[in-house]
Amino acid sequence: MMPGERAPDPREARNAAEFVACLQALKDWSGLTYRELSARAEARGDVLPRSTVANMLSRATVPREELLISFVRACGIGPDELEEWQAVRKALAVRGVYAPADEGPAEGADPGDGADSDEGADSDGGADSGDGADSDEGAGEGSDEGPVGNASPDDDPDHAVGPSVVWPGDPAEPMDGEPAAPPPGPRSRIRRALVATVAVAGLVLAGFSVVAVLRDGHGAHPPRTLTAPAAGDVRIRVIGADLCLGERRGSRTGQIHQVPCADAKVPLYSLADRGKGRWRIVSDHPDYGPGCSGIPSGGRIPDAAYEDSECGDPSRIEEFFMEPYGTPVEGYRIVPAGSATPGSCVTVVGDRSAAWARLAQAPCASDADGQLFSFDRRN
Repeated sequence: MMPGERAPDPREARNAAEFVACLQALKDWSGLTYRELSARAEARGDVLPRSTVANMLSRATVPREELLISFVRACGIGPDELEEWQAVRKALAVRGVYAPADEGPAEGADPGDGADSDEGADSDGGADSGDGADSDEGAGEGSDEGPVGNASPDDDPDHAVGPSVVWPGDPAEPMDGEPAAPPPGPRSRIRRALVATVAVAGLVLAGFSVVAVLRDGHGAHPPRTLTAPAAGDVRIRVIGADLCLGERRGSRTGQIHQVPCADAKVPLYSLADRGKGRWRIVSDHPDYGPGCSGIPSGGRIPDAAYEDSECGDPSRIEEFFMEPYGTPVEGYRIVPAGSATPGSCVTVVGDRSAAWARLAQAPCASDADGQLFSFDRRN
C-alpha cells in the first residue's frame, strides 16, 4: 500500500460484480499476496485459505459475511471502515443492488435479485474444492507403475512344469514277460552326467540374468519413456529415480521436493508455453489455489529455493528454458530465464536418491546429476 493512498470505498459499488471488483482493488491496495493474507488472518485467529480468496475474487456474487470480515481485516481495514463494507454487502445480498440512503432506491431494484448472491450458500468454494481435489487422489493411483512382471498361467507355481524325474537314458520298467534290460554301460553314465552339468549351468546363467535385470531396475517396472516439454498437464519426473516433483501437504513455504510419483498429487502441474523457448510451470494446489513455480529474489541467491507461490510477483523468476541434455537426449534441464546467477539449473540437492530431497537453484553440472527431468503427460 502506498503511503497516503486511500483504500477503495465499497459504497461506490452498485451491484455484486462491482463489489467484487472493489474487493480486488482492496487486495491490490494492501500489496499482500494470497499467502500473506492467509497468514495475517491466521495471526488474528481468522481462517482465510488462499484458494478461498482466489475463488471469492473470481466470482460475480457477494461473499459470506464471515469471509468478508476475515478478508477485509487481513487487508488492513479498521473497524469503522469494516462496518461500511458489511453494510454494502448486506444491501447487495438482500436487494441485489446498493444505493446510498441519500440517493433513494436504485432504478430497477428487485428484491428477488439477491438470489444470485452466496448468502446462505457456501461460497467458501476454494476450501471445499481443495478438499475435493484430495478426493481424487486415489483415482488413478499407481497408474504410472507397470505391472510387477508379466504374469501368465505358466508363472503359476501350481501349474509349473517341473523337471522330469527320469533322466535321459534311464532304463524303463520291463514289461511282463520281457527280459530285463542290461545295466547301463559307461557311455550311458557319461551322457547322464553331461546332461546334468548342462542343466545346472543353465540354471546358474538364468539366475545371473534375473539379478542383472533387477539391478537395472527393469524387473518391477518397464523402462520409462522420456517425454519432451509440451503445453498441458504434466507430471515432472526426476530422471534416474521413480520420483516426481511435489510439495509437502500442509506446508506453507511452497518448497518443492522430489516425492514418490504415486504420491505426487500436491500440487498438480501443467506447462504454459510463453514463447521464445520460455515455459511457465503452473501449479494447482488443493488448499492454496493456482500458482507458479519459481525462484525468489530474481535468482540473486545462488542456492535459492525452487518453490511454488502466486503468479505475477515481479521479484520472482517464473519462466524457464527447458534445455535437452545428451545425444541422444537423456533428459531436460530446467534453467531459470534471466537469473541473476548465470549458469544455474533447478537441482535436486542433498541425497539425490532420497524421497523428499528439496530442489533449489544450483550451478549447472557437466554430468547434469540431479538436474534432468521428463515431462510425462498426466491424464
